[in-house]
Amino acid sequence: MDLGTHFLENSRREFRGIKALADKAIAQLDEALFFSAPDAESNSVAVNVKHVAGNLRSRWTDFLTTDGEKPDRNRDTEFEIGPRDTRAALLERWEAGWALLFAALESLTPDDCLRSVVIRGEPHTVVQAIQRQLTHYGYHTGQIVFLAKQHRVAAWHTLSVPRHRSAEFNARMQEKFGKK
Repeated sequence: MDLGTHFLENSRREFRGIKALADKAIAQLDEALFFSAPDAESNSVAVNVKHVAGNLRSRWTDFLTTDGEKPDRNRDTEFEIGPRDTRAALLERWEAGWALLFAALESLTPDDCLRSVVIRGEPHTVVQAIQRQLTHYGYHTGQIVFLAKQHRVAAWHTLSVPRHRSAEFNARMQEKFGKK
């Protein structure tokens, strides 16, 4: 396998993992907790979902041919919850945004990796643009998971290796993949 193919396959896998992590955290929240923010200066899970959905739509629509910051995007409003911003509406935009990302990634070939794309007028290789977004969505997924965990406290269902269970997890991984 060549490096470009490996990079694109790995990028798709990493984006799927980030989305799955966020989705599992969001699923643990009821309506009130989804919209709850720790304070007036902090974002709720709903705001993070709205922002990421807006970013996904902007960055991945016509990824190779248009600036990733679309002229119709109003980023500042992504940090405000309005009357139309129901949980269902926000999650619909979230899913639509992720669908754009995965469709764009599926359309890329290894030859595209060094092509130039533009975000806010700044040129990036496709590799740089993908890495930029992987980092950005990972950052916001971390916020979503942290907020959800803080809201759920003792009722939280862990999304990774449970505390005091690392040795057990490592043993399962060794059994699955063999000792190295």
